[in-house]
Amino acid sequence: MTIDFEKCGGLAPAIIQDSETRRVLMLGYMNEESLAKTQETGLVTFFSRSRQTLWTKGETSGNYLHVVDIKCDCDHDTLLVTARPDGPTCHTGTDTCWGETNEANPLLFMSELQDFIEKRHEEMPEGSYTTSLFKDGINRIAQKVGEEALETVIEATNGTKERIIYEGADMLYHLIVLLTSKGLRIEDLATELRQRHDPNWHKH
Repeated sequence: MTIDFEKCGGLAPAIIQDSETRRVLMLGYMNEESLAKTQETGLVTFFSRSRQTLWTKGETSGNYLHVVDIKCDCDHDTLLVTARPDGPTCHTGTDTCWGETNEANPLLFMSELQDFIEKRHEEMPEGSYTTSLFKDGINRIAQKVGEEALETVIEATNGTKERIIYEGADMLYHLIVLLTSKGLRIEDLATELRQRHDPNWHKH
């Protein structure tokens, strides 16, 4: 990673993004020294233009930004820093400097869950239920999807909302295992649904 600080007049804009929610938290500026300190300590450190000194975000409030990754853009004059915030990022007490609530979309976890299931498929650790499903083969996995779908239907007609959620979650989990075994992703289903949402879509 190479930043052209000379091109930037000594300071490069640094966009801070939450590594989990993907929401932009704030914008600050870094010089070579503050970038080096950020990389060394793992805590986002800026250069204060008003005080003309380095400052680590959270050094007074305790709301540190823990670095996950740092990238530079195609022009080598802007930084994108993904980080984990300890608390509200803005000095006003809000989650972001735009007054937004920094909450993760629960749907993002579906991709994270499949990443975990794919890792299970690659490593096949002993004692894992997911491993046992892969060892039992596609027919057993498909059967489990059907069983969990039926239990979801039963709860939908005679159960509670809590039980529908419970059985529906079981069904989705086993469906993701099935997709993984076939080399597919949950995103493939989302893409199909998005295509169907197009008014010009026609059934295959």
